Amino acid sequence: MNELDVVGVRVEMPSNQPIVLLREVGGDRYLPIWIGPGEATAIAFAQQGMTPARPLTHDLFKDVLEAVGQTLTEVRITDLREGVFYAELVFASGVEVSARPSDAIALALRTGTPIYGSDGVLDDAGIAIPDEQEDEVEKFREFLDQISPEDFGTSNQ
Repeated sequence: MNELDVVGVRVEMPSNQPIVLLREVGGDRYLPIWIGPGEATAIAFAQQGMTPARPLTHDLFKDVLEAVGQTLTEVRITDLREGVFYAELVFASGVEVSARPSDAIALALRTGTPIYGSDGVLDDAGIAIPDEQEDEVEKFREFLDQISPEDFGTSNQ
């Protein structure tokens, strides 16, 4: 397993499909995962430190974990099959729960939990970006700094 950082979310054009971009810590691979607009908003909120007036599903799940005394110790992106990514939530008790990567990432950001990607997933879907292309990644980061959750066209209730 390789530790991953969340670079951010953006909308892929022309499909208008949100993606979350993860970066391999200590490596040069990036992992793009296509996600839904609701999850994109949840991830963007968490990255920007925004707290909605009413808790989003991921905020609620974090609160429930705290209320029942469970600690999320890591999130693992474990597999990629037929274009679908799979993840697991790993708890201090040893329990592992299957999850969509987008939900797992949104929860990890709220709880400060590390995210890991399997070697197989990074080998299959990771994109190596050498240092000389880092300026393109920096442009992407600047874009992420300017985007807001409202740009994803969802409303939170």
